Amino acid sequence: MSKQPIGFFDSGVGGTSIWKEVISLLPHENSIYLADSRNAPYGEKSAEEILALSVKNTEKLLELHCKLIVVACNTATTNAIDFLRKTYPIPFIGIEPAIKPAALSSKSKTIGILATKGTLSSALFARTSSLYASDLNVIEVIGTGLVERIEKGLINTTETRELLQTYLDPMIAENMDYLVLGCSHYPYLIPILKELLPEEVQIIDSGRAVALQTRKILESNSLLNTSKEKGSHSLYTNASVETLVHLTQDVVSKKEVGYLDF
Repeated sequence: MSKQPIGFFDSGVGGTSIWKEVISLLPHENSIYLADSRNAPYGEKSAEEILALSVKNTEKLLELHCKLIVVACNTATTNAIDFLRKTYPIPFIGIEPAIKPAALSSKSKTIGILATKGTLSSALFARTSSLYASDLNVIEVIGTGLVERIEKGLINTTETRELLQTYLDPMIAENMDYLVLGCSHYPYLIPILKELLPEEVQIIDSGRAVALQTRKILESNSLLNTSKEKGSHSLYTNASVETLVHLTQDVVSKKEVGYLDF
């Protein structure tokens, strides 16, 4: 079973930011990635819709014999992971906004969180925020429109920069020193964010922490691939492959990216 792939799913291409961290840390693991771009963004959908989509993606990855599933989507994690863990017999790794490290490190006691509506309104996010940031000034901003622009490959554009600036301005005005990215699409905006933010603002995303947790869970379940061969990867989207190819061409060849109806 150890040679079976790690499965990943997200509401589109953004979760490849998480996927890249995992396969970088675990180069011998095989992987399958599902970009549910046809249904992006999840952040504007109801909790019931998000759960149904998460179940659909999980069952497709199980059909493809995945040994562990990384829910590479903040919105899906915060709305569905408890159900997935109770329902299916394999381990699940979730991602959620990295509030804890930001809260523990903040000197100004003000942190910004840029996330989707679905993540910010979830019970899991409320619990985490209450646990680690109850004594901080937490500025929550919904990044409306950002996922759609990233899905279309419209990242380094004037319109995207202007939209980002409107979301950052209220956080900057409150003297935040940490910006938490609460959507796996958003790390692709980091180069622009660094240009728009004051130098002292630190940006935190969940990628490295998810990779470390994935390794830990594989080890504890005796699922780590002990092969010394480089892992093989298959990335699928149920929409246009163009953006998925573009965002992963630094890691995999075009032939490893394709269309799948799921």
